[in-house]
Amino acid sequence: MADDSLVLVSNQSAVRTLTLNRPASLNSFTSQMHRELRPALDAAADDSSVRCLVITGAGRGFCAGQDLNDAEVGTNVGQVVERIYKPLALRIASMPIPVIAMVNGVAAGAGANFALGCDVVIAAKSASFIQAFSKIGLIPDCGGTWLLPRLVGRARAIALAMTGDKLSAEEAERIGLIWRCVDDAALADQTMALATKLAAMPVKALAATRRVIDDAMTIDYAAALSNEARVQNEMGAQADFREGVAAFLEKRAAKFSDR
Repeated sequence: MADDSLVLVSNQSAVRTLTLNRPASLNSFTSQMHRELRPALDAAADDSSVRCLVITGAGRGFCAGQDLNDAEVGTNVGQVVERIYKPLALRIASMPIPVIAMVNGVAAGAGANFALGCDVVIAAKSASFIQAFSKIGLIPDCGGTWLLPRLVGRARAIALAMTGDKLSAEEAERIGLIWRCVDDAALADQTMALATKLAAMPVKALAATRRVIDDAMTIDYAAALSNEARVQNEMGAQADFREGVAAFLEKRAAKFSDR
């Protein structure tokens, strides 16, 4: 894509990277960015050569949330959430491949929850997370009300959402909001190392792992066990299972191909 695109697309072997590209505005969301982002996500989902997706931001920010200067947003915020942010969150949750958020700077509002909705969040030490909604009289969206209490518990979720205080990446890792905080200089390399590792794994099973863990949050223990059995039966019928077992018995590296 051209450098003036609001979502840049690059590939490294089986890893695709989407870069939000409004650095002067900390990559805040606009209607035009959404019009480029959703097709880019769909294209990654539909491309069988892509086995892991990395999402990051250009410049010194990951994403500062919704651009309040976007004329297309208007005053009907609920309609924007229903029309844009709900489909965006559900698209991330339904990707057939692992999704990594590489948080290189501030992630605020919908930008923070967009990152938290990804499978793995790796953040630079200089990055921060802000539930900025309360500062303008709103509630967390882009999945924030569902994600926050499940990641850090009710008490921390309510306090983060009500205060809108900035949370450092190191503190975010400590309380379990994100997976890992790394030195700024190591962010890109460590993210790509993880993405390359996941891309070589049985990604169909990785996507199913996300699904059954999310399902288990809303069902009882017995139902979760039944869901495990059902999905395990599906995975056991895949070529990746046969390849994994064969590679183990033959003491060789497996070559997974399902997606």
